[in-house]
Amino acid sequence: MPANVPLRALRAVLVLLLPLCAGAASAFGLEDVTARARALADEPYVAPPETLSPALNALNYDQLRDIRYRPRANLWRATGLPFEVAFFHAGSHYRSPVRIHEVGAKGVRPIRFDPALFDYGQNRLGEADFEGAGFSGFRLHYPVNTPDYKDEVLSFLGASYFRGVGRGQRYGLSARGLAVDTALPSGEEFPQFREFWIARPARDARTITIYALMDSRRVTGAYRFVVNPEGPSMVMDVTARLFLREDVEVLGIAPLTSMFFFGENQPPPREDYRPQVHDSDGLSILAGNGEWIWRPLTDPRFLQVSSFQVENPRGFGLMQRDRRFDHYEDLEARYELRPSAWVEPRGDWGEGVVRLIEIPSPDETNDNIVAFWVPAERPRAGADTPLEFRYRLSWQMEDEARPDTSWVMQSRRGQGFGDIGEDEHAFTVDFVGPALEALPPDAEVGADLWVNDNGQLVEQNVYRNEVTGGWRVYLRVRHLDAERPVEMRALLRHGGEQVSETWSYLLPRP
Repeated sequence: MPANVPLRALRAVLVLLLPLCAGAASAFGLEDVTARARALADEPYVAPPETLSPALNALNYDQLRDIRYRPRANLWRATGLPFEVAFFHAGSHYRSPVRIHEVGAKGVRPIRFDPALFDYGQNRLGEADFEGAGFSGFRLHYPVNTPDYKDEVLSFLGASYFRGVGRGQRYGLSARGLAVDTALPSGEEFPQFREFWIARPARDARTITIYALMDSRRVTGAYRFVVNPEGPSMVMDVTARLFLREDVEVLGIAPLTSMFFFGENQPPPREDYRPQVHDSDGLSILAGNGEWIWRPLTDPRFLQVSSFQVENPRGFGLMQRDRRFDHYEDLEARYELRPSAWVEPRGDWGEGVVRLIEIPSPDETNDNIVAFWVPAERPRAGADTPLEFRYRLSWQMEDEARPDTSWVMQSRRGQGFGDIGEDEHAFTVDFVGPALEALPPDAEVGADLWVNDNGQLVEQNVYRNEVTGGWRVYLRVRHLDAERPVEMRALLRHGGEQVSETWSYLLPRP
């Protein structure tokens, strides 16, 4: 070995080349991807090359959508396996093709790009336009609604974004591999899944395993996704192993990204026939001590960041609780069918916060809601041992995670009949659930209400909702300093025992 070649650099080169060699061992798993991520972290960051032709780069959103993968070319279509895979074409703002491999009994083989795999619709592209072309991602198909048709249940497309759906659901919010410095003045860094390995399933398989290699300027990562689309929810068991090239101020674990434009607690900014427009209506948290917290979402006028301190969280998610079509009236978007995404940590994650970021948005085309876990102890760069997080991610609708006692059905903002004072705001919160339905109509149910030092509680009432069988909390709050938000909390008690989750609300700056 030449004296001027560091052993660490040689190790990195060997690790990167070994899985590509002919005759490589048939076994392939998370350890192989971890070795690649470790080797990448040892080297200076190199941005993924933008190899696409000017014609592919110039495609707009509709033109790119007009390029469709031919179903007969789906991976494993001719084999009768329970899963099939189709691929997305690079172009427009997806300018760096990703490498995708199949892992089988004989080893690892790359899946080659070929224009013949696609129907280009109305696009007119010549042979030269395909120089440097490739895949931007892929989607997974499995029969979840009927046994005779393989539905699209999962897609990986763009940076480290992916989306899933379960039975009877429509695509809505997204998940990401990692969030880095989200909402900081220094700007957010978007890690990218640069390479995928899809394990060929057995003929009777009900799960499939996907590996991904992530890279960005400061972070590399090895990921394993074990996907189970059986049942009402599509479930993914995720293992993430992270290496830091440089220190990161905010490392967001298990990030979820969604859209909230307006809803029952926020009127539309202009006349709209739809009562509500959102992919998610609240953040739900199950703390390590068993407390459930519900924070309704808003589209604020100014960037809004909330942190919920939790030790060893048992779950958190961006949820779409409202499932009535007449609360949305959108026949195209079908917001009532969009999934909730619920994260269940595996093992102890220690101290940290669930962070919620709400970003002002002028319309419904922007994902303006982000939620993730931030460990209290900031990880440092240079460690040879990866930072590992394991969690289960469920795309839910029929069996959404919620308390055993009672939960918030709706949060409505606004005064009904009567006058309301200057700088005052009224809220009506309805709780429903088994613990309340079991109580007699004349039960004595009270509320614990808390308002921070920027708010003054003017009026409060608790009474039974004879329509739902639950209880309603009405409160009126005066906003003291308009330059600061007002934070509020409410929960129900009966016989001294808490019988509801905790409603948490942040009244933003006007």
